[in-house]
Amino acid sequence: MPDPADITSLPLLQEEALEAYSTLLHKLLDDLEEMSASEAGGCTRLLYSPSWLEAQHYLADFMKERGLGVSFDEAGNLYGCLQGTRNDAPLYTGSHIDTVQSGGKFDGALGVAAGIAALLYLKETYGEPSRSLVALSLSEEEGSRFPFAFWGSRSITGLSSWAAAGELKDAEGITLQQAAEAAGFGPDSGLRSGIEAPAGYVELHIEQGSVLERTNTSIGVVTGIVGQKRIDITVQGEANHAGTTPMSYRKDALAGAAEMISEVRKQAIAYGDPLVATVGNIEVFPGAVNVVPGTAQFTLDIRHTDQAILHEYTEFILQRIQTIADSYELIASSEEHLAVEPTPMNPTWVENTVEICEQLGLSYRKMPSGAGHDAQIFASKCDVAMIFVPSKDGISHNPLEYTSREQIDQGFKVLIELLHQYGYRGKTDEEI
Repeated sequence: MPDPADITSLPLLQEEALEAYSTLLHKLLDDLEEMSASEAGGCTRLLYSPSWLEAQHYLADFMKERGLGVSFDEAGNLYGCLQGTRNDAPLYTGSHIDTVQSGGKFDGALGVAAGIAALLYLKETYGEPSRSLVALSLSEEEGSRFPFAFWGSRSITGLSSWAAAGELKDAEGITLQQAAEAAGFGPDSGLRSGIEAPAGYVELHIEQGSVLERTNTSIGVVTGIVGQKRIDITVQGEANHAGTTPMSYRKDALAGAAEMISEVRKQAIAYGDPLVATVGNIEVFPGAVNVVPGTAQFTLDIRHTDQAILHEYTEFILQRIQTIADSYELIASSEEHLAVEPTPMNPTWVENTVEICEQLGLSYRKMPSGAGHDAQIFASKCDVAMIFVPSKDGISHNPLEYTSREQIDQGFKVLIELLHQYGYRGKTDEEI
């Protein structure tokens, strides 16, 4: 084993070992895909579900067998620690293990698998780091089961709690805390609280867009993450007989909601890129063919890189929704479930990632992320960095989600180099 003092003079990427740990990374991805395969296609690992629990325990056993210090916290976040020689705050790397319903193989899981493989590669090649490195498999990010996203990273950073989120219910009426306790977690599980202040967080992720593929670029060096708002809109009218209620007498909640949804799109186009606004779900009650709809509920997802414009559009569109409701004699109400400000990446880490790409001969592009990521939650407590690899046809949250092995391995190399810089090269907390 080389002396840690000599590490900076050694070539970092040892090709034979690198190939072995690349193979390990892809084995993890394949195993996670197989154990979480959905009958409808793709992967389904909803928070605290049996497939989620199987995946987390599989990863825990995998890391423990290979010498990492393994632990869970009460929210179900999984930690695999490569212990350092100093008492500095640890550096985290990873992503989320949960998926959307019938999601893709790589979203979240790539960052988890790559973080584990990178730590094991560094452990075998260089031994103990000076700064502890931690591979994270975060319990939840997607908001697919409960109406609340980033539960994993929010619980670690202390930005949320069981008091705030524990009573949220899924579609079957099960609360988040009940689901956690059934899986062996929760506030009374005796596990660590998880609230920590790491020195930094690095996340390897698929782009979930088509820019890298369209520009034939290997690596996306993320400069910042868009701000995001998620809002539920409820439109209340009056249910009535479809045959005996004249059109002019109706208080049709769905008709009003339809115009509101059209206005969301129209005004988003008028604002221009990079603002995006999406209505992804609508429910109508009572939902009968011969009844004028009395209630309509729809979701609203709004994103932009500029907080002022994000706020301006949100306030404007809520005013337009109210105006439309008034014109239909309806009552419209809104409930905000998520409000995340745009998040810049650490500029030093951005430049370090650029230098790594240049040293490795990889094409790169500085770019914002249009999707939300755990990195933006960790940014409230520590420095953060993100590395993107291409997504075929820009497809994500879909069984067709795909990134080639070669593309993944290029991102894996960049991740290893970045972790090595901050784990082995003697940087203090002030320098990180």
